[in-house]
Amino acid sequence: MKVKLIVIGKTDSQALIDLIQKYSNRLQHYLTFSIEIIPDLKRTKKLSEVVQRQKEGHSILEKISEFDRLFLLDEAGKTFDSIGFAGFLQKQMNSGLKQLVFAIGGPYGFSDEVYKKASGKISLSKMTFSHQMVRLFAIEQLYRGMTILKNQPYHHQ
Repeated sequence: MKVKLIVIGKTDSQALIDLIQKYSNRLQHYLTFSIEIIPDLKRTKKLSEVVQRQKEGHSILEKISEFDRLFLLDEAGKTFDSIGFAGFLQKQMNSGLKQLVFAIGGPYGFSDEVYKKASGKISLSKMTFSHQMVRLFAIEQLYRGMTILKNQPYHHQ
């Protein structure tokens, strides 16, 4: 199974970029992983939040095939502990799915069209994090989930 993370905008912090790369490289030992970066919208001061969500949503949906399964990283989503998330990943792999896609929306969330396309929403925490930090947390949890499934000593219970 392939896993793709779709994100809006680039990461500014070199420290975060380095950590994202570190965990992305580790994750490659278990599955094919990619990050799709959708550029930030230009001239947003004149755009309403709804229009921004729609434009970003259109860009997200362009990156998804009809055979992909999309889950949104959303504060209102289902929460997992790390073992539960590993079980979620195993269930996706067992379903014969070719590509699992996670998306991190822009500052105003997702458009209605993206919510309709999604198979579900996942929350990493009840707390709010910057979109740049969520990227790192999501990738680290994917890596942790795979090490749990392979019974490797990264995760301690």
